Amino acid sequence: MLHISVEQRRVRLVRRHRLSTDTAAASVDQAAESVLALHATDPATVYLSALVRCPDAGLADVAAALYEHRSVVRMMGMRRTMFVVPAHLAPVVHSAASLAIAKRLRTRLVKELRTGPTDPEMDRDVDEWLADVEDSTEEALLARGEASANELATDEPRLRTALLPTTDKAWDTKSNITTRVLTLMGAEGRIVRAEPSGSWFSRRHRWAPARQWWPDGIPAVPETDARVALVRRWLEVFGPATEADVQWWTGWSAGVTRQALASIDTVPVDLHGTEGLVLADDTEADDVAEPSAALLPALDPTPMGWKEREWFLGPHREPLFDRFGNIGPTVWWGGRVVGGWAVHDGQIVWRLLEAVGSDVESAVAETAADLTARLEGIPVVPTFRTPLERELSR
Repeated sequence: MLHISVEQRRVRLVRRHRLSTDTAAASVDQAAESVLALHATDPATVYLSALVRCPDAGLADVAAALYEHRSVVRMMGMRRTMFVVPAHLAPVVHSAASLAIAKRLRTRLVKELRTGPTDPEMDRDVDEWLADVEDSTEEALLARGEASANELATDEPRLRTALLPTTDKAWDTKSNITTRVLTLMGAEGRIVRAEPSGSWFSRRHRWAPARQWWPDGIPAVPETDARVALVRRWLEVFGPATEADVQWWTGWSAGVTRQALASIDTVPVDLHGTEGLVLADDTEADDVAEPSAALLPALDPTPMGWKEREWFLGPHREPLFDRFGNIGPTVWWGGRVVGGWAVHDGQIVWRLLEAVGSDVESAVAETAADLTARLEGIPVVPTFRTPLERELSR
């Protein structure tokens, strides 16, 4: 069996994820391509993940790629997670992941509208009613060109239909369906998240018709073909890896994962005692990149790319993850995590978690100073706080 060492995997990671000076991305689009898609659960992650891979980019360049050039698009994808995807890959992600999520979202919403108390009460077929609300909402959005959730609910008052509590639990409160309907329409590819209201790290995104991106709708890709294309691209970026890594990242069942992998030409590989797989045409070792420090943000797609992370994380999990499995800001050297960082009073502060030598410390300090300047004094705070990030930010 082919053997790929931990060191070889780290070399691949640095080069393919553009984490060194001589492999840096030339554009925001290229930065997104290098990791397949940028993690977007935390809006700030999109900007920071692009900046650390593209040293010539600024905050305005990321915004331009998202909202002016539309070369990358924000969409719900794998594991019901928000991603920013290169526009040409959006049809693949849409068919391989988003549509299945949309189906589950619709089933749940229809069930709650049909069986639970609502205000006003449902007096007609729920499926037909919801479809009519969606059509009306899309028409309102086409007329406006872009709108907030509140503006759409003004145009289509049925979006304010409320689901009423069924228990006396504190968490069981009255809630309207506006966000759920818009999220469903987004997952189905009818509308897309546009520029946020407020700052670039705001969660309050406006909405735009998907026809502004795709006049004839998102190109249709057969689901099976899309799954195969997505996994093959994932292996190009993250391979070699285990089947468990693929299943975790996609959020698919074991059966669906194996079916997709069976259609791809792979070879088994020994990953330091665990059997993994790699593309049959990608078994050659990558050239070693120039040693460089990298400061990756919370939920960056690199550390979130694998289920099994020991080979690059080492013993540093406890201070760098929250209790739900979300990783915080990390300091990297040579394809492995060596510390963490945070923003305090507009400045990036960092801490190494192991002895790495004065040269590495100097490189980290220089990288931190450069990123601090590019953040333009904005105090970025991750949505999911981790122990080390909390400590450093104080």
